Amino acid sequence: MDIKNTAINAARKAGLVLKENLGKVNRIEFKGAVDIVTEMDKRSEALIKEEITKTFPDHGILAEESDELKTTSGFRWVIDPLDGTTNYAHGFPFFCVSIGFEEKGEVVLGVVYDPMLDELFVAEKGKGAYLNGSRIHVSKVGSLDRSLLATGFPYDLRTSKENNLDFFSIFSLKAQAIRRAGSAALDLSYIASGRFDGYWELKLKPWDVAAGSLIVKEAGGVITDFKGNPYSIYSLECLATNGLIHNDMMEILSRTTVDDNAS
Repeated sequence: MDIKNTAINAARKAGLVLKENLGKVNRIEFKGAVDIVTEMDKRSEALIKEEITKTFPDHGILAEESDELKTTSGFRWVIDPLDGTTNYAHGFPFFCVSIGFEEKGEVVLGVVYDPMLDELFVAEKGKGAYLNGSRIHVSKVGSLDRSLLATGFPYDLRTSKENNLDFFSIFSLKAQAIRRAGSAALDLSYIASGRFDGYWELKLKPWDVAAGSLIVKEAGGVITDFKGNPYSIYSLECLATNGLIHNDMMEILSRTTVDDNAS
């Protein structure tokens, strides 16, 4: 079985388990004031890792809810078994499974699966981005005031000055509207499919963005940090757009940077 099919099968199986158990969460643990994990995060992650290791036992795995499995193979899976945990814990049906695959440190495959809508976003490096088998592209909206934006807030919202509230306030007055849906992987997939025009967020983790960042790029979008530097899944700043409004958003974000907020 090849890499792509393994990722798709694992995402679909995990997504089905999540869908079947929506509204049945019994145990919630707090990793921080607002950062939670449920038994379904762990169950989904175990299922995905089992699917991967039985086919590719020598591959590395970086997943949200367990210690990294390091190998010397040059291949690594980057997994968010349940992106949108807070939504899920409340029975709010906006969440997904995100699986990225790296070859020598570069993400070359991204799979994001929303089991509630049965939407599967897939991208391979150099081969485009697809939703349920149909090619997708970013939007053609060219002005910020007609753009639908998306964002999220970091888990240290209550204690850090770099909490995105300043950017949210500015963009609320500049854009047509903003959505804060609670899943970075789906937000990025929605940029890729033209549903959102721009997205920004702070302090994301590699598993939040590994798959989605490639899907954006393969759909013709642009993804950088707030100053326009090349994007890394380890970046603390994420700006993803259709490309047409990138400079307008970057001008605002670079004017009020994390460093400026901290001073």
